[in-house]
Amino acid sequence: MEPDESFESALKRFKKQCEKAGLLSELKKRQHYEKPSVRRKRKALAARKKAKRRERYQG
Repeated sequence: MEPDESFESALKRFKKQCEKAGLLSELKKRQHYEKPSVRRKRKALAARKKAKRRERYQG
């Protein structure tokens, strides 16, 4: 925390750093065990959604 920085702005900066590092998503991912087959299926679905979204904006 910088000397003239308020607590709220320091907290906001910290949250932004955590989000950028992907800590919260990693924590949620590790809360429950996920079978490798389920993980592959979820990743494939996410990839399809991402490709569809990309196609919509470029088309």
